[in-house]
Amino acid sequence: MTDRELIERAKEARTRAYAPYSGFSVGCALLSVDGRVFEGCNVENASYPATTCAERVAFGSAAASGVTSFQKIAIVGGKHQYDLTGECMPCGICRQIMREFCDDDFQILTTEGEEIQTYTLGDLLPHSFRKTNLTEATDAKDHIG
Repeated sequence: MTDRELIERAKEARTRAYAPYSGFSVGCALLSVDGRVFEGCNVENASYPATTCAERVAFGSAAASGVTSFQKIAIVGGKHQYDLTGECMPCGICRQIMREFCDDDFQILTTEGEEIQTYTLGDLLPHSFRKTNLTEATDAKDHIG
């Protein structure tokens, strides 16, 4: 799947966003290593902290399908009635969710006009907390006499 095709899938997912409070619709398309695409859209809630970002919807859908290895994600967003805004970057929580499943070279695609911008997870979340931090902490505890 090309980057442009992945962006188009994200745009399609954006049309299904449930964003009655902010009016800001986000869509994403997550490409797995085996070539499957998992779409996500933001789902807002009257209790704002219960809102779920498009990226977390896509990763949750993939995990529920038994898929945990990914190549890249395309993310687009903007107000309902308008075209896409500039780059629509993942929030901090979504970056940490990506870190759970992805390495530094995982690609994050977004758009600036018609141009596709590409970042890596390492670019967006340097010096991050990783699952290996937990195993290293456990290993160190086992060696304390």
